[in-house]
Amino acid sequence: MEQFIVSARKYRPQTFKDVVGQKAITNTLLNAIENNHLAQALLFTGPRGVGKTTCARILARKINQEGYDDPNEDFSFNVFELDAASNNSVDDIRNIIDQVRIPPQTGKYKVYIVDEVHMLSSAAFNAFLKTLEEPPRHAIFILATTEKHKILPTILSRCQIFDFKRITINDAKEHLKEIATEQGVTFEDDALHIIAQKADGAMRDALSIFDRVVSYCGNNLTRQAVYENLNVLDFEYYIRVTDFILENKIPELLLAFDDILAKGFDGHHFIAGLASHFRDLLVAQTPSTLILLDSGEQAKALYSAQAKKASQDFLLKGIDLANTADLNYKISQNQRLLVELCLMQLASITFDGEKKKPNAFIIPATHFRNNTYSITEVKTISSVQSSVVSAQIADNSIQSQVAEKTPEIIDAPVITETKQTIETVEIPEAVEVKAPSENIQQQATIPNQPKVSALSLAGLRAKKELEAKQSQHLKHLGELPSEKFTETDMLLQWNKFAQRMSDTGKMLLSTYMLMNEPVLNGTTITLELPNQSTKEEFLSGCVELLGYLRGKLHNHDIAINVIVNESVEKKYAFTPDDKYERLRNINPTLDLLRKTFDLDV
Repeated sequence: MEQFIVSARKYRPQTFKDVVGQKAITNTLLNAIENNHLAQALLFTGPRGVGKTTCARILARKINQEGYDDPNEDFSFNVFELDAASNNSVDDIRNIIDQVRIPPQTGKYKVYIVDEVHMLSSAAFNAFLKTLEEPPRHAIFILATTEKHKILPTILSRCQIFDFKRITINDAKEHLKEIATEQGVTFEDDALHIIAQKADGAMRDALSIFDRVVSYCGNNLTRQAVYENLNVLDFEYYIRVTDFILENKIPELLLAFDDILAKGFDGHHFIAGLASHFRDLLVAQTPSTLILLDSGEQAKALYSAQAKKASQDFLLKGIDLANTADLNYKISQNQRLLVELCLMQLASITFDGEKKKPNAFIIPATHFRNNTYSITEVKTISSVQSSVVSAQIADNSIQSQVAEKTPEIIDAPVITETKQTIETVEIPEAVEVKAPSENIQQQATIPNQPKVSALSLAGLRAKKELEAKQSQHLKHLGELPSEKFTETDMLLQWNKFAQRMSDTGKMLLSTYMLMNEPVLNGTTITLELPNQSTKEEFLSGCVELLGYLRGKLHNHDIAINVIVNESVEKKYAFTPDDKYERLRNINPTLDLLRKTFDLDV
């Protein structure tokens, strides 16, 4: 049986051109050799498997080949490799120092490669300082390490440092393609992409994983075989889980998570991968950021299709929830429950609950909205032994003028939206007539009206009769109230209404009202706002304000005028830092005072 040579050794680069993903460093070294500008001590640092030792060996051969005729000469007598992990004492360094003095027998330089140099003891580092700073002309030291921070600063200052970067997924995948083609292995592009992604920037790890997967599936390398062998979560898992989340299917979501755990995957790894999946969907929503998506062509197509289903707001909230669960996973006493709770919260982001169906009403609510009525709570009339429904006029401007002892009666049958029950309306002998279209509310009496049902055709006819009789009685009503009031009275009611809006959660309207002080001119209230959009938002919600002021101030002639003035200074709540910056801009010496006495804001 012939001995098998792993790909990491078999395909180790022999020239600088063969090194993958380190062009900046290899070009620098080549130029340094050609221009005779090579330092006496070099430090190669970077993660595992990126080519540090390989570049050191190539450099050792390259500097001795100038003017030498034998192509088979590898100058092994001139290259000395020392593993500092097992030779880290002062005596080992002294042996190197003694050998450095002897010039090479063939070639021009003696090269000393010290691998894992961070493992040297402090005494060994100190013994190495003098020789490293002033070595003989024929000696070059190449130090290699994965942990530069463990090396003494005195050593670092004597070396020319080369930082090797992680090999990108695309570079690793292209190199694996060349090796697979050379070995006669058929492959799927996504399969090599997964191997390169799993290697985490290390080419040696990628080649080791490649050998392992080829041994498992033979000469046909498929994506499914790679997932099975490496036991990693396929992105299709996350696609399916995200579909359940977007469709608010909590039971199916919990079953899918249970299936993932049953296959041996860790819950922590799953929730971290879900956050990354949401990030990838966010990237896939914009064509310009699609290059940030490290995945194969098939995966990119699936990501783009699902990104169209998810909104940006959902993805941002999803990333936040998944990231919070990731941070709390290790400290949680019930880790499975933590992940399940996170999944249920994710599935509830786009869930608004059971919506009411307008078809449930025999008389739809839109009928009354079209007739300027609005639906309110059912009120009990003490003088009548039945429930009646109050229909509120859209313009409630003079509602406070209604007599307190007059029973409230609806002039059309309405079904309340909150209780969704059918009420029978009784019309007593004396009723209050309301005029929704003319925005007028006065008292009138219509005698001897019979009882009618709210669901009968007679009830609808009664409504029309009421409206007809109402229009006749309005002709005989007096004029609307127009009592005089002062600006102080107006400001008092203005601030009371703003406080009411704030207490009921309508903060935007309250903020606009208090942004600047209104000015009274006759019966017109003028308010200045900073821009057109603010004006439009204020006007959309000021109908209730107008009705409130007309009722409280007993004047139906009140009007509100909004002026856009971009130079108006906005009144906002400033933080202590904002106040300090404002004062410092006015008086710069305030900063000198703070520094002199070491004051804090």
